[in-house]
Amino acid sequence: MDFQPYIPGMKPADPGPLSRFLPPLEEGVISAWLSTQPFGAVHSGPGTWLLDPFGFSPRLVLEAARSGTRVLVTANNPITRFLLEMFANPPPESEFIAALADLGAVKKGDERLAGHLQSLYLTKCEKCNQQIYANAFLWRKGEDAPYARIYECKHCGDSGEHPATEEDIERAKKIAETDALHRTRAFEKVVALNDEDRFYAEEAIQYYLPRPLYVITTIVNRLDSLNLSAERKRALTALVLIACDAGNTIWAHPAERPRPKQLSTPSQFREHNVWMALERGLTLWSETGSTVPCEAWPKKIPESGGICIYEGRLKDLAQLVKKEIPISAVIGSVPRPNQAFWTLSALWAGWLWGKEAVEPYKVALRRRRYDWAWNATALHSAFNHLNDLLPDGIPFFALLPEPEPSFLTSAFTAANAAGFSLVNVALRTEHDPVQVTWKSGKKEKPQTADAALLQNSIQEYLASRGEPASYLHVHTAGLIALAEANTLKQPEHEFDETLRKTNALFESALKNDERFVHYSTGENVETGMWGSSTSPRSGSAQNESLSDQVEVAIVTFLQKNQHAIYLEVEDELNPRFTGLLTPSKGLIYAVLNSYAEKESGGWKLRAEDLSSARRNELNNIFTLIEAIGKRLEYKTRRDDKTLTWFENGKPVRSFYVMASALLGRALETTAPDTILVIPGGRAALAAYKLQRDPALAAQLKTRRVVKYRLLRAILEVPILTRDSFEEQIASDPVEKSTGQMMMF
Repeated sequence: MDFQPYIPGMKPADPGPLSRFLPPLEEGVISAWLSTQPFGAVHSGPGTWLLDPFGFSPRLVLEAARSGTRVLVTANNPITRFLLEMFANPPPESEFIAALADLGAVKKGDERLAGHLQSLYLTKCEKCNQQIYANAFLWRKGEDAPYARIYECKHCGDSGEHPATEEDIERAKKIAETDALHRTRAFEKVVALNDEDRFYAEEAIQYYLPRPLYVITTIVNRLDSLNLSAERKRALTALVLIACDAGNTIWAHPAERPRPKQLSTPSQFREHNVWMALERGLTLWSETGSTVPCEAWPKKIPESGGICIYEGRLKDLAQLVKKEIPISAVIGSVPRPNQAFWTLSALWAGWLWGKEAVEPYKVALRRRRYDWAWNATALHSAFNHLNDLLPDGIPFFALLPEPEPSFLTSAFTAANAAGFSLVNVALRTEHDPVQVTWKSGKKEKPQTADAALLQNSIQEYLASRGEPASYLHVHTAGLIALAEANTLKQPEHEFDETLRKTNALFESALKNDERFVHYSTGENVETGMWGSSTSPRSGSAQNESLSDQVEVAIVTFLQKNQHAIYLEVEDELNPRFTGLLTPSKGLIYAVLNSYAEKESGGWKLRAEDLSSARRNELNNIFTLIEAIGKRLEYKTRRDDKTLTWFENGKPVRSFYVMASALLGRALETTAPDTILVIPGGRAALAAYKLQRDPALAAQLKTRRVVKYRLLRAILEVPILTRDSFEEQIASDPVEKSTGQMMMF
């Protein structure tokens, strides 16, 4: 495989509505891919048609359309379809403000609806005793009243979390007395009373407490009765969708699961003030960007770019596309199971648009658990339909967010079995989406999986990396080899059996090969890191560790490009370290912070790290070590980067003086008892490398590393003996200088 660079993007300034359920993707990735060779030169431009077969990421589709292409999207989920329509053509901010005002002005008895619903969240400030609105109440699972509230008092400025008062508890219990009525109304908007799926709807609605459910049903019941323009109704519907999400019980407190996948109530959770959530929605929706032409199939969109939404499944679209739309490429965020979002989407669709909107998506209510075999089966069906409608050789640029080994195995197996050939895989860290390129083609007869093939591919990858890797990286290297050999799916096996056999093959391949070293406290192959015992570090550049190679590359770049911004550094590195060798942002920042300083948004080498200054400093350190040796009555001799103390003609102590943190190179080119001498500014970078490389950390346990500043301090000691020297150099370990770099 000819590995291509990882395409970096930028985290969105505002994640937007329902972001906890949507793929966490960086902006700029898809537009960058569309402009790359060879795709950009051949396919992109006005009139180009792209296909997103999943419709899982509205932002990705929007970015592609804004790049000047036409995007056909299949969107079976009514909520993601609505999000896409709203992002593409958001109403003006004035319409959101007016819609909320119209809703708030509706009468509930003698009260305005806004005042009535806000009064449900009244509490007393603990400091000034004024009546205020709580931002949220905190609950413990299974209890019938909140134990705490969160507020910001506008009268005295008091804020934060405080115990619930008796009035808070009584108010919550009083609201619960009429809960059965509102709960019945809520599920009747989703399914009919005699519907066989009634039980599933009732079960899903259990994830709403009485107060937020009352607020939501009260608002939803007013939606149709309000005399609003179509544009204002869209705006109000969008705000109510925010409220629907804010009202459920899957908001953990503290937020230990910020991106829930299963519909389950945490042991402690937050009950948001739903009216405040509506008000916050004004900001979320008014920052969605410029308008893009967006139409429902089969309406036309301009050649200059836009979005065409097919409200259905890919298999229903296949024959239509084959005849009418020449697809140049496929793009998309590959979906991973999310029972929480899919179930809630069915509920919300019913509340917002009625039972008819739920009908095509009702299966989401029934299914409670999704495993990776189910995911592989569903993806295989989609890939099959996709391959049927495409000519051979059409590229599919896919993003796999929140990657984990089972997700990758599921997706790679499904694509391989459907006839898609693997072209490229680029992986940065387990926190970043994996970027995969497939090409459509004919299905080939699968081959039998070979443990030796898997072992050799992993060994080759670890040798190229020069340091241990996470299991995700190792697993991906193996998957690539199995996919290229067409051994991922056996025709006689269902997907559950196929995935079990693949996972077992990985486990036996790693555990039964002495070339692999497992750096972990547990037996599970997915824990810790994996390294190679047969590819020791060498002084040659091609065998150096990835972290050392990245350090050299960044410093070389900064020497030639003073005041470079971070993106320029990344653009320099990623084409040099492609595929599974993509350096993490943490490593890049660790090197930048060690050698450079930020000035007006750009990075420039520190004055002391310019080549001429470092050469002078190295000479000064050699002179200093020589002076210490003479005070201790040793003879000294310098040989390139090493200075040795002698006594009676025999070497007593050697010092290897470095200007860098290239510890791997130093360990391979020096004797075991040599002291490594580094600048203090390299200590945090060295500690970062020890954290990411357990093999390096193990080697360094028997070695001593000292900093320039310690040797300077030793030279100033009035009374220095050989014994006190040994005590001094053991007093300042590298680990003490990790600082804030560990956060990256």
